[in-house]
Amino acid sequence: MVRTIVAETKLDCEHLLGQFLEESHFDEIIDEDCNFFAPPSCGIEEKTNCETKECNKCPKGIDEDGVIFILRKNFFTEEEQLNALEGLKGAATQSQNRGIAAGPRGEKLNNREWVTEYQLEILDYFSDPIPNLFGEDKIAEIQANRNPAKDEVGTRGYVWLTSKTQAENFDFDSWVDITRNLSSEEQKTEAERVKKFISETNYAAPVFSGVAGYMDRYPRIDWGRATAYTANNPEKFKLAFPFLQKLAKGFSEYLPRRFNFQSECAKKIDPLFVVPGTPFTTITVNKTFRTAAHRDAGDLHQGFSNLSVLTNGKKYSGGMLVLPEFRVAVNVRPGDLLLINNHFGIHGNTPIVLEEEGAERYSVVCYFRENMLKLGPKEYEDYRFNFIEGRRLNKEHPMWRPLWNGISPGWVHSEEWKEYLLKQPNGEKYLKRFHPELIDTSKNLLEDFF
Repeated sequence: MVRTIVAETKLDCEHLLGQFLEESHFDEIIDEDCNFFAPPSCGIEEKTNCETKECNKCPKGIDEDGVIFILRKNFFTEEEQLNALEGLKGAATQSQNRGIAAGPRGEKLNNREWVTEYQLEILDYFSDPIPNLFGEDKIAEIQANRNPAKDEVGTRGYVWLTSKTQAENFDFDSWVDITRNLSSEEQKTEAERVKKFISETNYAAPVFSGVAGYMDRYPRIDWGRATAYTANNPEKFKLAFPFLQKLAKGFSEYLPRRFNFQSECAKKIDPLFVVPGTPFTTITVNKTFRTAAHRDAGDLHQGFSNLSVLTNGKKYSGGMLVLPEFRVAVNVRPGDLLLINNHFGIHGNTPIVLEEEGAERYSVVCYFRENMLKLGPKEYEDYRFNFIEGRRLNKEHPMWRPLWNGISPGWVHSEEWKEYLLKQPNGEKYLKRFHPELIDTSKNLLEDFF
């Protein structure tokens, strides 16, 4: 028997983001096969295209537009779980890249001081000082409203560069006292100078979390690629394929419209960037990681997250997934399948208690990264990597400098990239497809004329 629940209301829980969730944040524990729906008026916008009203419900009778989660207990066999554990557990390494999901930060990050909200607010003001018509001191106002809780931790994830603050003998409060008496232009200059004392990398509290599968580009790694774990452990990763394929089968069975939409997206990219037999590009693996309240980002807007839990057979308790907006907790245990709208609803875990020595608890979240749709074929993405890496290693390159990553502003519009691409197999084809602005149109016109 599958239980069906339609929530009566959706609460405003924005204030909980970044905070750990406790028993006080839910009234009911779901520990049985269940289809859970949002209230009809809550405003879910992730509707997939549907030609007829009748196809709004799949053969299982599930309204895909309003579903928040689907839980199926004991979905995977023990053998499937063991192979998946062996194939995925190595992806969960220590990470400081989980943002607010990592929860409240400690006082320091590896002996580096967090940049507090108070300090950021001061810097924001000095960056664009606005004269007060009533002669009020804005800095005094910020200081009066200083929140001691936010003064202790850096909620935006920035840290001070110790090498620079120590070299300058920099003290923030003393700097504020001096800078508040400068002219507006001088304050702007000072703010820009001090911002260089802050690391450009956004950090979170260290946790054990990582990704398997494939990733899209981002500014500092400007090429599509296999994750480090997958690239270094391809045979081990394959051990998880039967588990991931069965998970995809459950997705297709219970949410066929969303599965079909995600599958069509997967067909648009190079199959070498997709887990075979699934519509997934990426798997996040969390090891005994209690996530704080957050929403997922980066996954396909009209797709769905597919989640399960793996263990090494030793006892643990807790780790329930709490949805505070609906006042419920889902008790996802090893072997269960949870299909959940993770980018719509705020969610996080209760404490994870390891009751036996050596116990490990892994959550596995499978999804399609939306920006993978921007990638070219793997061969083209490899060319991007080889070009950038070649520049990074070439000390004779005019842009080379210590710690340079090989990337420069507008590199994909450069003649250097064009010349490199034209020397590669299929390079001219990729130039026309992805960089038509680099083609010498005047030359083409002359060739056509003659």
